[in-house]
Amino acid sequence: MDLSSAHSYRLDWITSFVAVARHGGFSAAAKALHRSQPRISSHVGELEHVLGTRLFDRSAQPVALTPEGRALLPHAEEILARLDVFAEVAGGADGALHGEVRIGMYPSAAAFAYPALVRALRRRAPTVRVTLTEGPALSLEGALSAGEIDLALRPVLPLVRDDRLAHRRLWSEPLVAVVPRGHPLAGRGPVPLARLAEFPLVTIGEAGVEGAPRQFETSLAFADAGVRPAIAFETTQPQTLAALVRGGLGVGLTNALAVTTADREGVELLPVAERHIRRHVAVWWRADRPESPVLPLVREVIAALPAPSFAAVGEERDAADAVA
Repeated sequence: MDLSSAHSYRLDWITSFVAVARHGGFSAAAKALHRSQPRISSHVGELEHVLGTRLFDRSAQPVALTPEGRALLPHAEEILARLDVFAEVAGGADGALHGEVRIGMYPSAAAFAYPALVRALRRRAPTVRVTLTEGPALSLEGALSAGEIDLALRPVLPLVRDDRLAHRRLWSEPLVAVVPRGHPLAGRGPVPLARLAEFPLVTIGEAGVEGAPRQFETSLAFADAGVRPAIAFETTQPQTLAALVRGGLGVGLTNALAVTTADREGVELLPVAERHIRRHVAVWWRADRPESPVLPLVREVIAALPAPSFAAVGEERDAADAVA
């Protein structure tokens, strides 16, 4: 590219274009960028004028990218990503890394890992900041693929569909049954999945998302055991699962971290007899994008955090599980 032609494009035009595409409208982009809506509209209009093409179909509600806009969006995002690297490298000229990393976590992982991560970074790299987005596993994959977050802490299952995503395993954990106090299974030892299937079940999952439920560890566990349970409720929120069980609406089956970070008043945790069935948790990132020095640092700090303990469900923390 002739360097003189770069003057035809202003960075704030490109920033506004990407913001409208990411946030689904001019008003939402203006709010995200702390600018007025007319200013965002003006930026996009000027960029369209220089390019000689429409980037958005403004007759659609919400506004939609035109084919030309869809083709240009990844290149615009790449420009902004490289500018982030440029700024962070420049900011590290004093020998310290600077930057903000957006990390997504599912709720129980956030409750366990995010406070420890913030404390560890304050000790090791006080000029690096992490911001948290919480969500279920499938939405974290989408946010990472779209560039809305930089890292994601999510299980290996459900399998990701984006082959641009790489991961490093952090820990593994068992599945546990959750029963209300006074239930026929309460106070007993490890319970087989076939016995759990005799009761209405509350499991982890994302109801209504095509292909999701069968990929969660709980569904695969029953399939492996040759059992077809009656699923009464699915939820991604540990507190909701515990509340449904506490209310006598079913027996819960979920990963150990979910219930050990939730309010367990009125419920009892039971080990599952099929101890080989486990959830594996990993840190994920986009492997196809230019990477600033800050991201490997944050990944390293995450990997160095102590793995969770599952003594509450009859399993002591095993250092080998952190990389299992």
